[in-house]
Amino acid sequence: VQLVESGGGSVQSGASLTLSCAAAGFNITSTAMKWYRQAPGKERELVAHISGVLANTYIPNSVKGRFTASRDVVKNVVFLHMTNLKPEDTARYFCTPNGMDVWGQGTQVTVSS
Repeated sequence: VQLVESGGGSVQSGASLTLSCAAAGFNITSTAMKWYRQAPGKERELVAHISGVLANTYIPNSVKGRFTASRDVVKNVVFLHMTNLKPEDTARYFCTPNGMDVWGQGTQVTVSS
């Protein structure tokens, strides 16, 4: 099982980014996929959840209205779409399958004001 996140970068406030999580060794429709972020000195925070069968999404209030999740089942990739980015969104972003302690290297997002 392998996860490779990509798409991060350094942007200014108000910008948009789409992160990708390429999964290998399992099918993303077989389980829910979650996006987390972690900033230095802070706890890991859930920012998106997409269910396995129906691709229903859950976005916590902290980022609701700005973040959405989607997936490409053919490519076995999960996406995190982020808009109107703010400096407090600066963190390393990770994806992980529900029920598996499997993590990629993450992708860094840095938002400057």
